[in-house]
Amino acid sequence: MDRSTHGDGPTLTKARFQMFLIGLASLAIAAAFLGLIWNYLIALFMAAVISILAAPVYQWVFEKTGERKNLAVGLTLTGLAVCVLIPLIAIIILSAHQAASVAANLTNWAKSVDLHSLEGSLPAWIPFKVDFAAIGSTVVTKITEAAGQIADFFVSVLSQATKGTVSFFLNLFIMIYAMVFFLPQKPNVFRQLLSHSALPHAVQHQLADRVISISRATIKGTFLIGVAQGFLGGFGFWMAGLGGAAFWGCVMAVFSIIPGIGPGLVIFPAVIYLAVEGHMIAAIGLAVWTVLVVTTVDNFLRPALVGRDTKMPDLLVLISTFGGLAAFGAVGLVLGPVIAGLFLTIWSILEEYLRSDGLAEQPEPAEEDQSP
Repeated sequence: MDRSTHGDGPTLTKARFQMFLIGLASLAIAAAFLGLIWNYLIALFMAAVISILAAPVYQWVFEKTGERKNLAVGLTLTGLAVCVLIPLIAIIILSAHQAASVAANLTNWAKSVDLHSLEGSLPAWIPFKVDFAAIGSTVVTKITEAAGQIADFFVSVLSQATKGTVSFFLNLFIMIYAMVFFLPQKPNVFRQLLSHSALPHAVQHQLADRVISISRATIKGTFLIGVAQGFLGGFGFWMAGLGGAAFWGCVMAVFSIIPGIGPGLVIFPAVIYLAVEGHMIAAIGLAVWTVLVVTTVDNFLRPALVGRDTKMPDLLVLISTFGGLAAFGAVGLVLGPVIAGLFLTIWSILEEYLRSDGLAEQPEPAEEDQSP
């Protein structure tokens, strides 16, 4: 009896040591592999996200083409390139060119504003007319500084998407090539990756569903609503005779993540600028266009497109989006909210784990909830 017990000790120790070596080797090889593909992780992530969102389109094309996989993939990718990718790249390049001169134009305008002549044209009943020059100078300076900082921020973001042409097109090629393999995959790539983890199946499904739902909501919300509001706002800028309409349209598209007032944060200073310059008709027209058209688009589209897919507070969506932009460039519009959503999800899972003393005991509360 003692010998068998004593004999089991070395065997157990050897098994543990072998498991430790296997785990250590796995971590080392995984770290080396991660280092190899590190520069292309964002391209692969976007390929996975777009493939999941385009899966219904691919499935429809797949059925219409007699279930020919390669033809269906080719037609789906071609449609995405023509309808989304090419126009998006063209807008980014145009915006980057316009952004380079926006900050300089704002500074020159602030120096050229003649507030004293504008003060003389104001009605006598305005209470602050006497101090208008001093107050107006401060207001113009602050608005110019804020607009200049916004312009500089988006210049840096857009430059990340346009600088290094070879790197940009290499990542674009990798993303498209990866989609060739990701589109037909069932289950999707996120579920397949999580299936190789040691996480319980319930947690795997939660994390995969979270990535998909947030990505879908971000694409539908930020992209579609942003494109609509950015286009309409940029069109309003162009009609009002303001320069850099494409650039400011992109800025409004990003600010559209703030429900209701997003584009107004960009358009309101533009209305003030037009009024200070004496273009009152253009200022009033732009203000009316914003209230009746640009803002209304958000009220109609957001509930239908986004719904409650994100399940995140608007403040967290805002912070994670701008944080993603600063950290990852334009891709951060999607990647930032996804990381924030995963952060909330994993902490929610941890909370459930601590309350239930183990994820395996989760089905018990479900039975209690069903009872009257």
